Amino acid sequence: MPFMNAPLLHLSCPHCQATNRLPAARLDEQPDCGRCGKPLLQGQPLELSDANFDAVVAATGRPVLVDFWAPWCGPCRSMAPAFEQAGRQLGERALLVKVNSDDNPMLAQRFAIRSIPTLVRLDRARETRRQSGALPAAAIVALAG
Repeated sequence: MPFMNAPLLHLSCPHCQATNRLPAARLDEQPDCGRCGKPLLQGQPLELSDANFDAVVAATGRPVLVDFWAPWCGPCRSMAPAFEQAGRQLGERALLVKVNSDDNPMLAQRFAIRSIPTLVRLDRARETRRQSGALPAAAIVALAG
C-alpha cells in the first residue's frame, strides 16, 4: 500500500467530532469522516506542527496559506474567526493551516517569523506571498487566491 509509511494526521470531524486518522498524502482526495460520512475538511484550517508540516505541504497540490500565531496574541485571537471564514469561502481552492509559533519554533525560525499574526502563502512548498498583521476574511481570501 502506498500510504503505509505516510505521516498520519488526526482530523476532528466538524459534524460529529470523531477523530479520523488520515495519511497526509490523501488530503486532496476530499476525505469523509469514517463515522458520519460527511466531509472532513470543508475549508476548515488544519493545525500543523514541526513534525507534520512538510509532509502535509508536499502532499497537497493546492496553494497553502499558513497562519503563524500564538495563544497569547490578541490580534491572532481576533483574526481567528476571519481565518476560519476565509477557509469556508475558499473551500477546495486552498488549504489553510495554523502553526502555533511558540510550540513550533523550528517552523517559526525557518520562515523568519518576526511578528504575529503572519500569513505566508506557499505554492508547491515555495513562499510566494507574506502579510503580517490581522486581516479581515476578504483580505485573507485575496491573499490565498
